[in-house]
Amino acid sequence: MAKAPVLTPQAEDFPRWYQDLINKAELADNGPVRGTMVIRPYGYGLWERMQQEMDARIKEAGAQNAYFPLFIPQSYLTKEAEHVEGFAPELAVVTHGGGKELEEPVVVRPTSETIINDYFSKWVQSYRDLPLLINQWANVVRWEMRPRVFLRTSEFLWQEGHTAHATYEDARDYAAHIHRNVYGDFMTNVLGIDVVLGRKTAKERFAGAINTLTLEGMMGDGKALQMGTSHELGTNFAKAFNTSYLSRDSKQELVWQTSWGVSTRMVGGLIMSHGDDNGLRVPPRLAHVQVVVMAIKGDEAVAKVRELGDRLKAAGIRVFVDDRVDTPFGRRAVDWELKGVPVRIEIGPRDLENGTAMLARRIPGGKEPVQIDSLVDLLPKVLDEDQAQLLRESRERREARTTDVTTVEAAGEAAVAGGWARIPWDVLGPEGEAKLAEQAVSVRCLIAEDGSVPEADDAPGTLAIVARSY
Repeated sequence: MAKAPVLTPQAEDFPRWYQDLINKAELADNGPVRGTMVIRPYGYGLWERMQQEMDARIKEAGAQNAYFPLFIPQSYLTKEAEHVEGFAPELAVVTHGGGKELEEPVVVRPTSETIINDYFSKWVQSYRDLPLLINQWANVVRWEMRPRVFLRTSEFLWQEGHTAHATYEDARDYAAHIHRNVYGDFMTNVLGIDVVLGRKTAKERFAGAINTLTLEGMMGDGKALQMGTSHELGTNFAKAFNTSYLSRDSKQELVWQTSWGVSTRMVGGLIMSHGDDNGLRVPPRLAHVQVVVMAIKGDEAVAKVRELGDRLKAAGIRVFVDDRVDTPFGRRAVDWELKGVPVRIEIGPRDLENGTAMLARRIPGGKEPVQIDSLVDLLPKVLDEDQAQLLRESRERREARTTDVTTVEAAGEAAVAGGWARIPWDVLGPEGEAKLAEQAVSVRCLIAEDGSVPEADDAPGTLAIVARSY
């Protein structure tokens, strides 16, 4: 009788495969309160690497990290009507504290536009104070009715950037810079996901924004996942909080603002973009463990893997030394495969006699013997090849499963069948968008014919990307 697979096959039940992988690879558990999650050390290590890569790019864009309170006075959210209306169903509200009813209820942070703008209005006095570029790494709470670990949870981790500028043009350009050079660069070149950069329709725009820029990734089942967003807020919040400055012409002017964020949802996107029936596959540039050096058995093998581990670490490779010879080798190998570590170096007594090791590559698959002394020079090349392969596979899947259509009906059929549709926006329009919503199909973003981001919804030649989504 054939052994049962470790994971439910993707083709059989993709959502079940996703949940199996999270459990078996020890990425996360469900929390005690519905919709919450416990991120386990290996899963948190992925998030930490995402933080490190993103934080460096955010700081390079000129933003500085700060921290704002978790609790927000409820009255703050009522100052910007569209914003509070957009978040009202998701709010968690605290009415009692210290055994007493609060004089004013407080909202558990769903996002920080309101509280940050309250302080921006104090900090910005003159054009000399601009631009003000702030980023926050924090948790937020949005009461989720249909939770799924990493993708939709009532509490999740993220970064949220908030900026104030002297002019519309400065704010617009900064939002676009974050969208393209911070998020786009990270997702393409580190996560290895060939995201589409586009513009949200008015229906899908962030509550309180005048424009939302999005990054959409195609998952392994053909659905779309919004990986991150960058918003132009115009002067909406500046009006609500009276955030103004004295210009060079000695006139009082409202600031122009942006906000932007990515979250632990990216961990879910990583799983669904690159995982296969054997588990996760982690892009080498992201992996907090790029190479695991494994002793198969024997004291001499243990000594050798420790020595090799030190040499590889000194060469700048992120290494874990697995010298747990009291645990069966096969079980350990399967565990590392499930976790998606890009490379395993396996060394046993016979390998030592020959001065070789077995090189197992998770991303393309396969094993081959290599000289131990060659590994310091060989591994960086192998890791670069595997990083490129994941991005190539992501791009090829998206291109193969995207169909150009000319009718609303054909767009819906392509999305329901498990792919993306590309349709002229002047053919689809808001009426077609509403019709597709009846099939649980949405317009993920608008793009120009050359793949760039259009300057307006009605720009000539604008195309809509249509899909089912997470």
